[in-house]
Parts: sequence; structure tokens; C-alpha cells
Amino acid sequence: MSLRYYLIYKPYQVLTQFGREGDKASLADHFNVPRDVYPVGRLDYDSEGLLILTNDKSLNHRLLNPRFAHEREYWVQVDGAVTPTALEQLQRGVRIAVDGKPYHTQGCQAFFFEEEPAVPPRNPPIRFRKEIPAPWIRLILKEGKNRQVRKMTAAVGFPTLRLIRYRIAGATLEGLEPGEMRELTGEEIYKLLAFRR
Repeated sequence: MSLRYYLIYKPYQVLTQFGREGDKASLADHFNVPRDVYPVGRLDYDSEGLLILTNDKSLNHRLLNPRFAHEREYWVQVDGAVTPTALEQLQRGVRIAVDGKPYHTQGCQAFFFEEEPAVPPRNPPIRFRKEIPAPWIRLILKEGKNRQVRKMTAAVGFPTLRLIRYRIAGATLEGLEPGEMRELTGEEIYKLLAFRR
């Protein structure tokens, strides 16, 4: 079996799977890869950004096992003028619900974007309200619970409007637009992720 590796930019409102589910778009509508290649991990239907597709079970294990705790960077547009206090709370960790049980998130890195990041337009765009700001923040986490980023920003009073996963370890979206894909060699992906083969 030849091992294959792809970085993709999952568009908004696309399921992180190749199978059909009702009338929702799936990865199969945007990406043509061998049948044994699957996404590592997931991104919600209403989130966008970086996914790794592969048939390398060893890489899959390294990326999904919490023991390896690699960084994931999210660019998050929030509803309202997010405060330094809210960022500090995010950095220390906040209480959210995971599978119906209370969970305290691990500490993370949280930053303001001084200038709006250069991101592709979203279709449809977020709801624009002239009187309420919608700034961007960067969150760098080493864990990935279900809908964690959205739950975290809501917990500090600033719901997520748009969520883009920009980076997984050293692999980024740079040079990719929504619906685009880049194939890498095993050597390239392992080097980007700083994993030993």
C-alpha cells in the first residue's frame, strides 16, 4: 500500500467525511483522493480550515492520541469587543461541558489580532451588525474536545461567529484557499509535524 498525505482547506458547511448525510456537502464534493484515504480528526460542519487526509495509520495515531499534545491554532472571529480579561480567562482555562459533564480546559495561548487577518471571504458571510464589533483572536490549544473553541469563547461572553483552524503543529493553511488541496510526501509531512518516523 502506498502511503498518501494531503493538506486540505475544508470549506464552511462541509462535513468532515466522504460519505453522504442528507443534502449536506461532504469532502467528496471538493476533494478527489484514493478510497483508503481519510481525514485525521474532524472539523465541525460550520467550521473551516486545515485538515490532514492520509491512509498512514501511524500518523493518524500520533495526531489523535492526546498523549502527544501537539499544537492546533485557530483564528476565531467573535461577537463583541473581546476584553483582555476574557483573553486571560481563556489562557488559564475555562469551564465547559463535554459529553454533558463539566470540564475545565487546559491552559492555552490567546492573542488579539492587531489587524484583521487576511482570510478568504465566507459564503454565506457572517451576519454584519454595524454597532457590534466582530474582532479576531488567535487561540493555540494542545487539546481538541468536541466544539471546544466555540464553547470556550461562549464561556467568556463572546460567542464565535467564524472559526478557522489555521495550523496543526507546523502544517498551515498558507497558500491554500477553501476547497484546495496540497499533496505532500511522507518525509515532508513528518518534518512539518516534527514527528519521527
